[in-house]
Order: sequence, then C-alpha cells, then structure tokens
Amino acid sequence: MSIKNVIIIGAGGNLGPSILDAFLKESSFNTTILSRQGSKSTFPSGVKVIHADYDSIDSLKDAFQGQDAVISIVGGAALGDQNKLIDAAIAAGVKRFVPSEFGCNTPDKRIRNIVPVFEAKFGTVNYLKSKEKEISWTSVITGAFFDWCLKVGFFDFDASSKTATIFDDGKATFSATNLHQIGITMVKALENADLTKNQYVYVSGFQTSQSEILAVAEKVTGTKWTINKASAKELIEQGRVKLQKGDYSGIPDLIKGACFGLDEQLGDFSSAGLWNEKLGVPKENLEDTIKTALA
Repeated sequence: MSIKNVIIIGAGGNLGPSILDAFLKESSFNTTILSRQGSKSTFPSGVKVIHADYDSIDSLKDAFQGQDAVISIVGGAALGDQNKLIDAAIAAGVKRFVPSEFGCNTPDKRIRNIVPVFEAKFGTVNYLKSKEKEISWTSVITGAFFDWCLKVGFFDFDASSKTATIFDDGKATFSATNLHQIGITMVKALENADLTKNQYVYVSGFQTSQSEILAVAEKVTGTKWTINKASAKELIEQGRVKLQKGDYSGIPDLIKGACFGLDEQLGDFSSAGLWNEKLGVPKENLEDTIKTALA
C-alpha cells in the first residue's frame, strides 16, 4: 500500500505539534492539517490548512478528498465521536485511518475497568474493524508521554521544590515514550503501511518506574529529594468519586493509580510485543530525557 498524502486532525494540543513536526521535517509525505471551522489555532507557515465543519459528513468528506491517510489526534469528548470522521474518510476513498489512541493499553479490559473513558478509544477501533473491507486502520499505543508528563508534573515530581509523591513503593514499571519519538513512530507506521495494516502497534522509549525516575532525578540535580508516600488504591478511589460527580480531573488520578499501583501495574505493555525494532524506532535514554525535562 502506497501512502503519499496525509491529513492530521488535532495538530494542536499537547501531542499534535510533535506529530506534525515529525511529518514536516522527517518524512516525505504531503502533509495537510484539518482544523475546525472558526478555530483560531495557528500552525507553521507554509503548511496547508483545511477548515471543515466537524458535525457535517459532507464537509469532512470534501476535506478528505485526495488524502491517503487520516491521523486523528482529537481529545476530550471528541474521542467517542470519531465514527463520523471514519465514515467521511471512507466516503472520500481514504486508505488508512489512524484513530486517536496513543497512551495506555486500551485493549486490556483491566485498565478500561479502572479508566472507563478509555472505552471510547476501544469502541473506535472496534468500529474500524467492522469497516475493514472499506478502510484499513493502525492504532498506535505509546504509553505515557514521558517528557511532557515530567514537565507538567503528571508523574508527581516537582523540580522546583525537589519533591516527589511516590505511590506504593514506586517500583511498578510502566511504558513511556517522549513526544518527538511518538511523532517519529507515526511517520514509520505509515511508511510501513503494509506491515501496520489493521494492527495495534506498541512502541516504548523505555520501561521505567517512579523509583527509577527518582534515583535519576536526584543524580542529575545533585540533590536529595523530599518524598511523600501515597496509596495507588486511594488515588483510584479518589478519581472514581470525582468522576461520579462529573469532575473530569479524576481521570488523571485513575490513570496514575492504574500505572503506579503495584497491585494493578497496568502501565507496562512490553509483554504485548514492542514494534520499535520492526519500525526502526530506537529506544531512548532515560537519564538524558530526565535531565532535559527537569532543566
């Protein structure tokens, strides 16, 4: 299967710019951005941007004309509303649809039980499976966006105060990939379109743990950090209570509890079979990444 023209939906946000950057600088694909009508988002000069009404199949179909692949990086409520994007892609004759996946191992029902919003991602892939006679798909799972998570405090490491919250004993391992490497993975996935056809593709920059991050953080900063201990089970319960009240800040609590809890330990998907070597996506250096992220 030959893919030349790629359109990216959701090129803003936390992940989108890194994927767009990889396609613009490290691929030969003709890359277009799809943006919502009325959006004020700005993108690098020289990149073709098409605006469409995301609620109109006809508008989306027109936007997808001539495209070989659609990459969806939509988030929030739009995660459960990708079927219309798929239908429009099929109507336009698109060959490959890459749904908004990334992150956790959503095929694992155990993590969907803890983080119920992941059912939307799982449902999207099941919808794509039902349409395989009309369009192919590739769903990419990368684990935590490591450098971003460290910078924004998602891992509960505060570089300014040299304080970390460690859940359970901090030894639960999880898979993680840096933003730029996720962009490279997306390029490689479409460059190897036959290999990745109708597949979940797992990549990971490294498998690590909170305790390992702490050891490296203390090494690169030359400082002993202050440690606060916490329970992953209590964090999950806290997240569930928030979500029941309609407070979506509970979702990060659920994700962290699932990944950092020794009993759950659902963040390490390396046993599912990593594609790094098959796609030519190199492993990353943990110490270099932490040093840069904490700088």
